[in-house]
Amino acid sequence: MQLLITRVPCRKRTKLNVAGELARLSSLLCIHHKTFFFLFLKCFTSAACVPVLVQKPAQLAWHHVLKLGHGYVLTALSMSGLKMSGHKVFVTSFSSCLRPYHAEQVKEQPLDGGWQEGPIQPVCPQASVHLSSLLELRYEDKRPVLTKESKILSYVGTITQVLNAQAGLYELDNKVCLCLAYQQALYFARGLRPGARVELRDIHLLQKPLSSFHSIVLGACLHSTVLLKDFSRLSTFHQPVASSGNLYLELLFRYNLSLPLYLWVVSLIEMLEQRFSSFFGRRQLLLFSKHQSPGIAEKFLVPLLDAVVPSENQARNIYSEILGEIHECPLHQYQPLEPPCQAPALSLLCSMAEQKSLETFCPSQLLSPLDAQHMNTQELNCRLAWSYNTFSAESFQPRMVLLGVLRVSSKSSSLQLQDHSSVLPCVICRRDGSPFADTALIGSLLQVETYQLVVEMFVQSDFPSWEQLLNLEHVREKKTSLYVQFYFEDAQILSHPKPLTGERPASRGSPCLGRKNHGNPKVELDSPDAKVPKLEGTEAGTSSKEYCARDPGSTSRASCVSRLFLVTQKEGLMPRNYMPSGEGHEEKQELQPSFQATAMWMGKPRLWANPREIRSLPELEQTTDHMEGSETQQRVLLLFMGKSSRWFPVLHPNGLYQIVVPHCTDLGVFKQLCLPPVPERVLDQSCCPSCLPVPDTWHLQHETWISCLAYPQLVPESVLLSMGQRVSSIPDLFNPRFHNVYCIYVASSCIRIIALPVPGVLLPLSPKGPASSPQLVLLSSLLLQPCSLSHAQVFCHLSHVLALSLHWICSLCCSIFREGRCTRQSPPCPSYTGVSQASARILVEDGTGEALVQCRNQQVAAALGLNSAEWEAVQSCVQSQGSISIQLGGTSAGTACVEEPDDLLVWYLRSLCRSPVACRPILLTFSLDRKPSKIPQPVTLQLRRFLGMEVEFMSQVRPRPILTSLNIQEAEHTVLSYLNSKRTLSLRHGPLPISTEDT
Repeated sequence: MQLLITRVPCRKRTKLNVAGELARLSSLLCIHHKTFFFLFLKCFTSAACVPVLVQKPAQLAWHHVLKLGHGYVLTALSMSGLKMSGHKVFVTSFSSCLRPYHAEQVKEQPLDGGWQEGPIQPVCPQASVHLSSLLELRYEDKRPVLTKESKILSYVGTITQVLNAQAGLYELDNKVCLCLAYQQALYFARGLRPGARVELRDIHLLQKPLSSFHSIVLGACLHSTVLLKDFSRLSTFHQPVASSGNLYLELLFRYNLSLPLYLWVVSLIEMLEQRFSSFFGRRQLLLFSKHQSPGIAEKFLVPLLDAVVPSENQARNIYSEILGEIHECPLHQYQPLEPPCQAPALSLLCSMAEQKSLETFCPSQLLSPLDAQHMNTQELNCRLAWSYNTFSAESFQPRMVLLGVLRVSSKSSSLQLQDHSSVLPCVICRRDGSPFADTALIGSLLQVETYQLVVEMFVQSDFPSWEQLLNLEHVREKKTSLYVQFYFEDAQILSHPKPLTGERPASRGSPCLGRKNHGNPKVELDSPDAKVPKLEGTEAGTSSKEYCARDPGSTSRASCVSRLFLVTQKEGLMPRNYMPSGEGHEEKQELQPSFQATAMWMGKPRLWANPREIRSLPELEQTTDHMEGSETQQRVLLLFMGKSSRWFPVLHPNGLYQIVVPHCTDLGVFKQLCLPPVPERVLDQSCCPSCLPVPDTWHLQHETWISCLAYPQLVPESVLLSMGQRVSSIPDLFNPRFHNVYCIYVASSCIRIIALPVPGVLLPLSPKGPASSPQLVLLSSLLLQPCSLSHAQVFCHLSHVLALSLHWICSLCCSIFREGRCTRQSPPCPSYTGVSQASARILVEDGTGEALVQCRNQQVAAALGLNSAEWEAVQSCVQSQGSISIQLGGTSAGTACVEEPDDLLVWYLRSLCRSPVACRPILLTFSLDRKPSKIPQPVTLQLRRFLGMEVEFMSQVRPRPILTSLNIQEAEHTVLSYLNSKRTLSLRHGPLPISTEDT
C-alpha cells in the first residue's frame, strides 16, 4: 500500500505524517468521560482509507473545520491497536497538527509491515440522495419480508419539529423522522432546534419500521456523521438532552434494542407520561433503577422487554461498528414491527369498545329464531332492550393492556380506574370469594392484563315482528354503559399512592396487629406502608365545619384522632333524605346517595401526634372485660351521606377498620357528632344507641378481617354468632323438605359480587337451552329426594297428549289474528302482522313414575313428532280460523274449548295426538315448574286406579310433578335397551348412578 507518509524522528518512537483526502468523519463520541472522533483519509493513488483517532482535547475543534473531499496532512501520528476490537488505527499526539494538503510539500513513502489490517472502505461511495427520490421509496414493493436491510445514504434537511429530544427523535422537512439515539448527543444537543439545517452522511434509511410511526425513518449509527450546517433563525426553545438519568437511552443500551423496538418503547413511555404525569409527576414516571428504586415506566416496560427481546441478543461493539470492514450495527438489519401490545388512554379504549359493540350489534342474533317467531311486539322489543358484549385483552389488535389509577367515586360510590382523559368503572373480586377492601391501594397505579371489558347496550326499538329484525330502521335509540371486571390477583401495582398526612411504616402482617401469621413472606397488593389515601372530591384538612378543637401550633396540623371499629352489617346504597333536627327550617332537601352500617367500637379513641405513629392496635390485645361499657353501649350506627358514601365499595361486614379524623386533637369528636338525625325507630331496629354521621373529610383504613384475628375471643360471642351466618347458594335454598322459597330485594339489601363469569362463556339472553350437559335422572327421584336441580334429562315414554292449543294473535294488541287481519273492532287495530303461539300438556312416564310436562311453541311440534314443513302447514291452516283448542283427557285449567267437531284440522290433530307418531319414547330435557305459594302445602296422597295383566287395583300415589319442557329429542332403541337393563339392576340392588357419558 502506498500512502503519502513522511517519517518524523522522535525521542521515544517514530512519528508519522499522513496525507490524504477526507473521505468520512464520525460524530463526536464520549466513552469513560473521554471525548474523541474518527476521521478517514483516502489515498490519492487508490481508494483505500485509513482511520485516524483524534482524542486530545485541543484537537476536538478540528471536527468543526474539516470538510469532506478536501486534502489534509496530519503530523506526528502514532500507530496503535484498539484492545476492544483489535483494529489498527493512527492516533494523534499532543504535538500533532492539522494542515492543508500541498503536493509539493510531501513525498510518498511505502508503509512497512507495521500496518497489519487491510484498508477500510467507505460504507457508501455514492453518498448523495435527493428528497424526491427518498420519498419515492414509499411506493416500493410492499410484500411481507421477515428481515430487511436498511439503505445507507446521505441527506441534507431542515429540522421542522423536535418529536422527543430525550429520545433523540426529530422531524426533517415535515416528512422524515431522524433518530439520533444510537449516537451520542454531546453538549446537550445544542443547535438541534426547529429551523436548524443538518447534513447527514452514511445515514441508515428504514421503511415503515413501526406500523404506528412515520413511514420513513433515518437512523444515525456510530459510523454515521451528523453535521450542523446552519443554525436556526427561529426563536425556538432549546430542549437540552440529558445523558445521565435518561430512561430512553438506558433501556436502549441495556437491551440493545433494534430501531422498531426502540420506537415502540418510546411510544409507551410517552403514553405513560401523557396519561399519568398529572397524578405522579414526570420524575416518578421516568426514574430508572441505577441508583434508586425503579420508576413507573421501568416497572411497566422491563417485563414486556424481557418477553420480547431475545435472550441471546449480543452486546453492541462500538469499535467494530466504526472501523469494521463489513459494517454491522443495530440499524443495518431490521424487522418491521407490529406492536405486541397497546395501552391507550381510557377514553380511546372506551370508544374502541363502543365502536366494536355497535358494529357487531345485530338484533336477529340476540334471539333464537325459534323463540322470536312466537313473540308479539311488546315481548320482542323488551327482549331487545338490553344486551351486552364482553371483550378481553386479546379481543383487540394488538393486545390491550389496562392501566389506570384506582379511585373511589363520590358520585357513583363505585371503584374506578382513571387517567387524564376519562374514568372507567371497575368491579374487583378476589378468587377466594372475599371482598375487596384494600383502602391503602386507593390512588395506586394498576396494570391489568387479564380482565373482562363489559359493554352494556340499551336499545329502544319498535320492531313490529321478528321478520323485520334485519331492518335497523326500527332501532330508535342506542345507549351504552361500560365497566371492567377483574380479579385482585391479576392486578400489578406500578406505583403506590402518596400519603396525604403521613405514612404507616408498620407492616400489615406484624404481630402487634393481633392477626394470624400464615407464613407467607410475599407481600403483594397489601402495601407495607398503610397510607391515608387521597379520594375524589376531598382535600386534606378542608371542611365546611370544624368537628374538633385545633391547637394554634403546627403540631395540630399533623395530629389526628383514630378509633377502631368492627362492621357487623351494611345496608345497600340508595337515595335518602336525612333531615337533621334543630336546623330551624323545614325546606325540602334533595335526595342524596347514602348508606348506613352497623358497627361496634373496639376501644377508645386514640390521639396521634402524627399518622406515622399509628403502628399498633392495642385494642386487639385487650380482653372483653377491660372494654369500656357493655356491648350495647359499644354499638353505633354509621351514616355515610353525600361524598362520604364513596366508602361503600370498600366497607364490608366482618372487617376491622380504623376511622381517622385528620388535623384533630379532640378525643371527644365521636361523641360530639353522635346526634340523632334519623328516627328513633331506625336506631331501635338496629339495636344502636347512637348514630354517627361520617364527614366526607374523614378517612377509613382497612386493617384486617375478624377471621384473621389471633384472639377471636376479643369480639363478643353474640356478635360472632350473628356474623357467622352461612351463605347459601340457590340450589341450597330449595333443599329444606320439596317447600317454596322466596327471595326478595328490599331497599336496604346489599348485593356483592363474589365471583366473575368464566371468560368466553356468554349467558343466554333467551332460554335457548342449558349451557352445560344436564344430569340424567329418573322421574321417581323427583318425588323421593329433595330436588336441587335447575334442569335435568330423562328417558321416558310420552303416554298421552292431554291438551293442545294453537292460535294466531296480533303482534301489536294480542287479539285473535284471522285471515291476515286483527279481529279487534273497537277501536280497530291497524296491525297486519300476526304471530303463532302453541301450548300443550303431555303425560310422560319412565317406569318409575309419571310427570306432567308443559310445552310451548316449538316444543309442541317436537312433542307431536312434526318436522318443520309439517308444522308450518298446520300453522297456516290454523291462521284461517284464528284459534283451535283441543281437550283430549284429564283436567286442565284455562280457557274454554273452542274446537269445531266437524272440522278436518281438528280431526287430524286428534288423530295425531293418539297415534304412535306422538306417543313414543323421547329424551326430555326439562326444568321444574315451581309456582309460588304463600302457604306451604303438605304433600297429599291421591287415590288412583291401575290396570295391568287384566287385573285392576287401587293405590295411593304422590301427585305428579309438573315439568317445563326445554328440549325434546328422539330416543334411539339401543339407548333404551341399555337404560332398561340398568333400571332393572337399580330396582334389585338399589339406585345406580346414570350419566350421559354412559349413553
